[in-house]
Amino acid sequence: MIAIEVENRSGEVVDEAGAQSLARDVLIAEGVDGGDLGISFATPSEMRALKLRHLGIEEATDVLSFPIDARDELPDGVPRQLGDVVLCPQVVGEAWRGPLVHGLLHLLGYDHGDEMERRERELLPES
Repeated sequence: MIAIEVENRSGEVVDEAGAQSLARDVLIAEGVDGGDLGISFATPSEMRALKLRHLGIEEATDVLSFPIDARDELPDGVPRQLGDVVLCPQVVGEAWRGPLVHGLLHLLGYDHGDEMERRERELLPES
């Protein structure tokens, strides 16, 4: 079972149920059948602070990923902690689906490049 917790700290109205549904669809399509995932919606200032702390770049951004177990082998009985995806509604606006898919693929070990771009196109719902 995939457990998805959504937290909205952005001050904006967001489609939490839609984000959960899309995340679950992406994870299942990637062969992930269980684990815990966090999705947070944050303010531009929080995103700026996170990006500075973790990447050394001071700027607001659309999405950040913080993988934990990803696709690592785990001992029997240890629950999978996929990690967290943090989105900034003020940066992504209505186009949050693409950044969410992008962030999820990073959690699962994809790096920027042709393979990741191809998977994003395959996984994004038609607009």
